[in-house]
Parts: sequence; structure tokens; C-alpha cells
Amino acid sequence: MDKPTPAAKTTTAFYAQSAAAFAISLMTMLIAIYYLPYEPWPKAFLALGTLFLVTSSFSLAKCVRDAQENQYVVSRLDQARVDRILAEHDPWKDTAA
Repeated sequence: MDKPTPAAKTTTAFYAQSAAAFAISLMTMLIAIYYLPYEPWPKAFLALGTLFLVTSSFSLAKCVRDAQENQYVVSRLDQARVDRILAEHDPWKDTAA
């Protein structure tokens, strides 16, 4: 009755691709801001906006991951309760008399 724990679906190649895509996109954005033909103040505003976007993306990813882990723990607890009830149940107890 035990369900095997799900294997991690994220491969090393996917992780490396995601990290590379993040690094390239962030670097490209910062280089584009640096080479804008404007004064430093608009550039600084765009750079701070980019920094805020990056940090909020990490926070959102962490919240989504935590919600998925929490759901997995709750479903495992529910399954453990059902397994315990089924293990304690004796279908012949009422008909033994």
C-alpha cells in the first residue's frame, strides 16, 4: 500500500540550462541599460527596476515551491491515516459471533 516517493523530475541539464538562461537574460538587460543613450538617472531607475524584478521572481519561485512541498506533505499524511485505518480494520470482527 506504500506509494513510492516521486523521483525528482529536474535533471542536471535542465538546471544548468535554467541557470544559464537566467544569467544571460540578466546580463543582457544590464548591458542594454548601460548602453542606453540617456543620463544616469533613468538608467539607475531601470537598473533598480531590474533588480526588484529579479528578487521578486526568486521570492515567487520560493513561495510556489513551498506550497508544492506543503501539499505533498499533507497528501502523505492523509495517505498514512488511511493506511493505518485499513491496517486496523478487521472485516470479520462483526461476523465472528
